Amino acid sequence: MTHPTSSRRTRLALLLGAAAALTATAVTAPATAAAETPYGAAGADAVIASGTGIGPGPAAATGTGHSQHSGTVPLGTYFTGSAYQLRDPSRGNQRTLDAMNQTGGGTLFTDPDNDWGGAGTPADRQSAGVDAHYATAVTWDFYKGLGRNGIRGDGTGITSRVHYGSNYPNAFFDPSCFCANYGDDPVSGKTLATLDIVGHELTHGVIASTAGLGSAGEPGGLGEGSADILGTAVEFFADNPADVGDYFIGERVFTSGPLRRMDHPSLDGHSRDYWSRDIGTLDPYAASGPARHFFYLLAEGSGPKVINKIAYDSPTYDGSKLLGIGQDKAVRIWYRALSTYMNSTTNYARARSATLMAAADLYGPSSAEYGRVAAAWTAVNVR
Repeated sequence: MTHPTSSRRTRLALLLGAAAALTATAVTAPATAAAETPYGAAGADAVIASGTGIGPGPAAATGTGHSQHSGTVPLGTYFTGSAYQLRDPSRGNQRTLDAMNQTGGGTLFTDPDNDWGGAGTPADRQSAGVDAHYATAVTWDFYKGLGRNGIRGDGTGITSRVHYGSNYPNAFFDPSCFCANYGDDPVSGKTLATLDIVGHELTHGVIASTAGLGSAGEPGGLGEGSADILGTAVEFFADNPADVGDYFIGERVFTSGPLRRMDHPSLDGHSRDYWSRDIGTLDPYAASGPARHFFYLLAEGSGPKVINKIAYDSPTYDGSKLLGIGQDKAVRIWYRALSTYMNSTTNYARARSATLMAAADLYGPSSAEYGRVAAAWTAVNVR
């Protein structure tokens, strides 16, 4: 297998990881539970609920954000009586801070007129906050559609920090402060807070609160795979015309192309397409390839196809030709397996069993969905 260059290998190893500890502690407040909405029901214009309007005193509001990656988007904000904050009372008081290019602390974004981000370029520091705040709201709503009340499941909103560090081309979730941190690409200056990367990082929070998958070996690969799978699903769920859903990871940030892909993982020069006995000796990003590939095959099937004007051609280990069950069902199966049947030591063989049990729960043990889960695992050499 051709390996990436040293610079690309470093970037692959850094990006989208679970975290090192931070010095700041997030301050959050409990949310009021809201009625569930079906997964897949929200689009870019519907994902943020309308605010209560601004009267003479403090109130929830709906702002307009100009982002670097997602175009003009609605934002859940809060009016203090004198200024607006990037704080969303409808989603557990999630907050978005400017880390001021430091690695600790941060300043809550405020604005006088509830119009954020200027022209939506890196020249305006607010624009990175818009990307993170919007994508975090989309991720909240995505998991709400799966029956989950916030990332931790307790209605508590997360704190996001942008402009983390100096020219820090990385993003990570830190469970110690229940916060997510996003640096800026040193070449383009763009924030790493894209829909798929935010979805990936917040999914690490979901994993920490459910399966607790380890950070190394096959559990580590399944952890990174789960974050890529559900982060990709967040991007599709957003239905955002400026950042359409695709099966690539991080494609909007780096000019050299996506960091990882799901249809044919080895095309990143680093990941494995199929399970092998040494998969647990690899770094977790390379080891996540079979999980990503399984999910793509389950959702979309094998062979050439065009999805949202992007061409894919997914192979199989055994030469089989597979039909997909659709992303909605594939997401539900993976999420149920992750949140109900996986644990800190789950390896690929047990992940197969977990997804089969999830498929049986949701669709029945004699269903077409159950059979296709089994076939998709066989197609990535997990038997």
